[in-house]
Amino acid sequence: MPYASYADREAIENEMPWGERDAPKTIHQLLGRANAQFGNRPSVSFQLTSSPKDRGETLNWRELYEKVTQTANLLRSLRIGPNDTVALLLPNSSETVMALLGGMVAGIANPINPLLEPEQISAILRETNAKVLITLRAFPKTDIAEKAAEAVRFAPNVHTVLEVDLLRYLSPPKSWIVPLIRPKAPDYAHADVLDFNKSVARQNKTLDFDDIEDDRVAAYFHTGGTTGMPKVAQHKYSGMIYNGWLGAKLLFSADDNVICPLPLFHVFAVHPILMSMMSSGAHVIFPTPAGYRGEGVFDNFWKLVERWQVTFMITVPTAVSALMQRPVDADISSLKTAFSGSAPMPLELFKRFESACGVSICEGYGLTEATCLVSINPPAGEKRVGSVGIPFPYTDVKILRHAPDGPIECGVDEVGEICVANPGVYAGSTYTEADKNKDLFHYDTFLRTGDLGRMDADGYLWITGRAKDLIIRGGHNIDPAEIEEALLTHPAVAFAGAIGQPDAHSGEMPCAYVELVAEAQVSCEELLAHAKKHIHERAAHPKHLEILGELPKTAVGKVFKPELRKSAIRRIYNDALSDTGAQVIEVVDDKKRGLTARVQKGASTDPAAVEAALAMHTRPWEWAE
Repeated sequence: MPYASYADREAIENEMPWGERDAPKTIHQLLGRANAQFGNRPSVSFQLTSSPKDRGETLNWRELYEKVTQTANLLRSLRIGPNDTVALLLPNSSETVMALLGGMVAGIANPINPLLEPEQISAILRETNAKVLITLRAFPKTDIAEKAAEAVRFAPNVHTVLEVDLLRYLSPPKSWIVPLIRPKAPDYAHADVLDFNKSVARQNKTLDFDDIEDDRVAAYFHTGGTTGMPKVAQHKYSGMIYNGWLGAKLLFSADDNVICPLPLFHVFAVHPILMSMMSSGAHVIFPTPAGYRGEGVFDNFWKLVERWQVTFMITVPTAVSALMQRPVDADISSLKTAFSGSAPMPLELFKRFESACGVSICEGYGLTEATCLVSINPPAGEKRVGSVGIPFPYTDVKILRHAPDGPIECGVDEVGEICVANPGVYAGSTYTEADKNKDLFHYDTFLRTGDLGRMDADGYLWITGRAKDLIIRGGHNIDPAEIEEALLTHPAVAFAGAIGQPDAHSGEMPCAYVELVAEAQVSCEELLAHAKKHIHERAAHPKHLEILGELPKTAVGKVFKPELRKSAIRRIYNDALSDTGAQVIEVVDDKKRGLTARVQKGASTDPAAVEAALAMHTRPWEWAE
């Protein structure tokens, strides 16, 4: 059935009931059905390096089913039961897919971003009470093994570490060289260390334990969070299978080859993509362990599309911007559609991509707390650039604003908080920490996303900002998106991030950071003048603007604003402290207080002078030891 309008959404709900009686109820059943239907067809491909001529590994559905089953048997033998956690600190690889799905079958899979610092990784291991950690064996040009060992030192609950060795993907002479330059194996202290692939190979290819059909939590995904340690969201079988059901019904077929250079520790790659592959029989390609961040991926991307005859590409706006700075130097006639998420796509970038590639972009919206998918610009219908499309079937979106007597539903085009109810929302227990679920729901079932938005008359959802991302200047609310969009209209600007910097008088003042298009040259003064011309609200004019070589970004390409806020706090507080002999040496994420400046005394510092200098600022600070 085509998915072109809000009416199609309602028709799908009437004609294609979600959760049919004979539908898979567990991840092992879902994968088993894919094996039965598509056995010898390709399921997952992985390339260690990015050249289109380099070696790639492809598993068909039968092979993937057997390897996931073996992985689950191994984990069960290591005392991972349905309520136990197996953590993954891995880049993309065939083993990452095996570990993810095997972890969900045996217990609870908990993928962790390897770019996090060891103390954050350790905090997640403790929060989820992970008993087994699957990570990389020490390998050149990566510090993942070193981070894993440091994290395990402070996670006494981890009793076993399973190591994945990327050496098997290399051919001579590289495969001869790596053992000579491989970093020293780290010390995992109290944990036993086993070889992942060797241990998996010894297991049976049929499940050694009962696959209980009860709907249960089978994955933990940490969120980025704006302050403190990452929060951990809980995902149930039903939510993950629902995401796959949507992909199979509306997006993918068994004939699709889908390139996904996004990390498998992020919900976008796992639920909308991997689950959809299992539901539809489509084939997914993961290029390099680091995806879009991998060496040569952007330069070789269009050639990889040609090599794998890609029909569907998964992307984010930052990746599209990088690709548009390179020529389309291959035959990409197989490409039909691009699916973009994580952040809104600037109109000019949207037009450039469609003109260069001859394919349309479907922008979508999802969030970790809802397992993922919420809405999409309909693949077969009108795509309203800047919107995130129409809610998916069986997804109910309300725009609510808060009032003393409870939430009030907003009218057409009225801005409020986006609240979501669907099979991916674990009502009442979204996060592992109970206190994080307080005030997280309206009407007990509608997840408060923290995003501000509106719904137009045709049912298209528009995100207008973050409820927690507002710049509050003397009680006046300023949407950072207005500043960012104005700056992005300048031809030299590739990315922009606007935040509120501390201000002793107004609490916050608008501040902007930009990353330029390759080889562009422009001054801060020029950009400030451009911003003032295009920002209609005078209060929103940036008081400060900086050009950075590269804006800090998350693994899926969003501008990472906590780092920008840290930079602004440090700059403003050091200006205030300039006559005291003290200085801010770092800004840290405090779990209770949020971003906190750490101040170091100088030889002649008067503590009272420091307290007076910072007294009018609202962001907390503390003395450095």
